Amino acid sequence: MGKPTGFLEYSRQTSQEIDPKTRIQNFDEFHIPLSREKQRQQGARCMSCGVPFCQSGAVVAGMTIGCPLHNLVPEWNDLVYNGSWEQAYKRLKKTNNFPEFTARVCPALCEKACTCGLNDDPVSVKENEFAIIEHAYEEGYAKAKPPSVRTGKTVAIVGSGPAGLAAADQLNKRGHSVTVFERSDRVGGLLMYGIPNMKLEKRIIERKVAIMEEEGVTFVTNTDVGKDVRAEDLMKNFDRVILACGSSNPRDIKAPGRESGGIYFAVDFLTSTTKSLLDSGLKDGTYISAKDKHVVIIGGGDTGNDCVGTAIRHGAKSVVQLEMMPKAPDERAADNPWPEWPKVCKTDYGQEEAIHLFGQDPRIYQTTVKEFISDKKGNVCRIKTVKLESRKDEKTGRFMMSEVEGSESEIPADLVLIAAGFLGSQDYVTKAFGVKVNERTNVETGEGDYKTNVSHVFAAGDMHRGQSLVVWAIREGREVAQSVDQDLMGFTNLSTQ
Repeated sequence: MGKPTGFLEYSRQTSQEIDPKTRIQNFDEFHIPLSREKQRQQGARCMSCGVPFCQSGAVVAGMTIGCPLHNLVPEWNDLVYNGSWEQAYKRLKKTNNFPEFTARVCPALCEKACTCGLNDDPVSVKENEFAIIEHAYEEGYAKAKPPSVRTGKTVAIVGSGPAGLAAADQLNKRGHSVTVFERSDRVGGLLMYGIPNMKLEKRIIERKVAIMEEEGVTFVTNTDVGKDVRAEDLMKNFDRVILACGSSNPRDIKAPGRESGGIYFAVDFLTSTTKSLLDSGLKDGTYISAKDKHVVIIGGGDTGNDCVGTAIRHGAKSVVQLEMMPKAPDERAADNPWPEWPKVCKTDYGQEEAIHLFGQDPRIYQTTVKEFISDKKGNVCRIKTVKLESRKDEKTGRFMMSEVEGSESEIPADLVLIAAGFLGSQDYVTKAFGVKVNERTNVETGEGDYKTNVSHVFAAGDMHRGQSLVVWAIREGREVAQSVDQDLMGFTNLSTQ
């Protein structure tokens, strides 16, 4: 513990955000990091408490407490304070393959479980992580380190999202020859096309992928396994196969008028914007545009918020976000104590920008779509909404959200984006490999295992556990790599923690 009184001497400071008026003019990241000296002070706030919940990753009451990767948070906070940046990087990389991603997009479960946060503001763990990894790139610590010995074993990974990339990174370091197949034109999966540029600039992904290529990982893009390449060929030509294709089936909204034009899934909207931005700076006009349109987003969460921020950058005329559930409390409830994840209302960057631009929060709670209304050309022009309330189902005893009779109203809608989550893996892949899936269409494996029912075929990430966080995908990628290595070699020296 570098400075025992640090948490008493220094208050929490975080990076400065570029003001909404300025940042909505582009799709760039909008945080200005602290100076190295101020970041060291933030490291000093870590209490090095006897029970570091921040790194526990334990599941309590169905919620994860702290980091699922078991990041050695107190260690590298102390090293940051002492200015030992290279050693901090080594400790950070011991548990996390991609801190350059998690330091930008993770909701920071570590901070929500920080002991300092029990009676004060938590340590700025996420921004300390950001400082460590960016300093490592600047100083050359993060350069490529190819394995010195190859095992002669080959592994194919289907999908280049965080799970697939983590598995590839681990197995390549072990000395196996890894080939990653990606159906899109760029590597990254969810990271590349599911997360907007202002949250994760794509040069950050490309920077890391270039290092992985230098270390020996082979990436094959524009190749849809199960369509362009037969599953049988992969299983024949590689010693092992890992399926890490994500949870790719967007949940739909079934309401009259759903066939109207102008209704899209959020993932298609976000993907089209990012691809056009990377290909031409939005000059090719191939993206789904929100310019001068009344935009309605159905669904909350990160994806809904990302749609709000993206639509505003397009130049939307108005933005409304419908959420089925009631507004969360502004402060922790009595039945939601620390170190549980705080179930409180969060106003994210997109909503902040909408408030700045339109003068009000775009979210309308306890509301859903009852009907999509189209114009004479068959394009959506309005939606009929209905209020919801929680009622107990007499048959099941469970509380369900039910329509409030007589609460219907209409709002203008030229563009509707469905951000209602995802339902599981796509069946053309699972059927091609013959792997079993459960009732949620996630690939089925044994408890705590990653082996499928098909010999030499493994599954990990959202395709295995269902829609989840990037940090969980990385953990699954690390764990499936360990499982594959054990299966190939009869033992493993790959660490998951």
